[in-house]
Amino acid sequence: MTKITVAKGDGIGPEIMDATLKIIMAAGADISIDEIEVGEKVYLAGNLAGIAKESWDIIRRNKVFLKAPITTPQGGGYKSLNVTTRKFLGLYSNVRPCNSLHPFVKTKHPQMDIVIIRENEEDLYAGIEHQQTDEVVQCLKLISRPGCEKIVRYAFEYAKQYGRKKVTCFTKDNIMKQTDGLFHQVFDEIALEYPEIENEHWIIDIGAAKMADTPEIFDVIVMPNLYGDILSDIAAQITGSVGLAGSANIGEQCAMFEAIHGSAPRVANQNRANPSGLLQGAVMMLNHIGQGNIAEKVQNAWLKTIEDGIHTYDIYKEGTSKQKVTTTEFADAVINNLGQQPSILTAVSYDKNAALILPRYQRKEAKTKSLVGVDVFVNWRGSNPDELAELIKQLESEDAELTMITNRGIKVWPEGFEETFCTDHWRCRFKPLAEKTFNHANITAMLNEAIEKNIDTIKTENLYLFDGKPGFSLGQGQ
Repeated sequence: MTKITVAKGDGIGPEIMDATLKIIMAAGADISIDEIEVGEKVYLAGNLAGIAKESWDIIRRNKVFLKAPITTPQGGGYKSLNVTTRKFLGLYSNVRPCNSLHPFVKTKHPQMDIVIIRENEEDLYAGIEHQQTDEVVQCLKLISRPGCEKIVRYAFEYAKQYGRKKVTCFTKDNIMKQTDGLFHQVFDEIALEYPEIENEHWIIDIGAAKMADTPEIFDVIVMPNLYGDILSDIAAQITGSVGLAGSANIGEQCAMFEAIHGSAPRVANQNRANPSGLLQGAVMMLNHIGQGNIAEKVQNAWLKTIEDGIHTYDIYKEGTSKQKVTTTEFADAVINNLGQQPSILTAVSYDKNAALILPRYQRKEAKTKSLVGVDVFVNWRGSNPDELAELIKQLESEDAELTMITNRGIKVWPEGFEETFCTDHWRCRFKPLAEKTFNHANITAMLNEAIEKNIDTIKTENLYLFDGKPGFSLGQGQ
């Protein structure tokens, strides 16, 4: 027997959780439950995280967490419990199957059957933001080699276990050559270890357009965090309804399973909500804990129920649906279909499925790291880059010179265009003179000189070579 942690959440959460648990227990799930309180009540009691320390202890002890949707109060500094849970527990992989249920749920894409695997811990979701000038704020996009390797390897292992034929990578590495470039590079490296699985890479914009138009050409898609968050909701919606999709969040030690939709407070306590999204999460949970036979029984019964036209209000359609049912009636219908299979929709077989156990990341040998310059960011309210260059040249020394100024990434000095609009946020790049060495003392001297000259420095970014290759981008137009 596997002990799991359950949170019934807010809004429609308690209703759909009760329905989900009723179904999987009727199917023979060999589990016991520790229930915890998370979400709105905990937030409003003064806990900005929405979860008590004792609840964390229970989740960490049981390792498996089935969570209904929660409500995060607006304002007041309340933090998203979903994001917090994923990061605290190291749930690096978000898995979202998106399958068409045509012709029983309306969709323009009857052949759609894709799985989106989204990196879950880093990228812009690190949430590191700063206002640096009156006119400019920044958000740091953090992509790590360990993060890339773990999510890409998970995607290929998932494809291997579930009999998928192709893994596609989406990035924007034609623009973000360092961050998205690393993700693409790691994808290409790991793909070589799985010659039996087709692999391909798409730039995210055209890839997203193709997914929205002809999703049947894709199978498993792996992406950095932000792209995956957006495209997984789009994919779920174009299959027929976001309300039908479940989500798995997988880490090296713990896992969380949920519906991808929200708590829908306007429908709460009316016995109307569709429990399918959370049920799909529970099916993934059963596979994860090695109860694939139960997961298969539940999934096929659910497909049979959808096929029978027994639908809740959100997917009910005259002419296609046969009976509009409540939450509890839908659960009872699925239970009545346990042991049966759909006749038109494709039945599933999970007999070989279990938790994916991936090797822990092994840190690579350190590269040779050489400091070869610095970008000094300054707050300056002028508009003529030539004037700024004359001011910043005062920071030059016998070892280093100003080589470039950019504004919002575009080169404005030397040889900038007068048409380029500039804000009050400027990047000034210094490189060593020929035959000169450059070190941290040079940077300190520049910053001290900036104080003397009343130049408002915001931050610096060191410029490194790693094994002789630049670890920094050129200015746009350089």
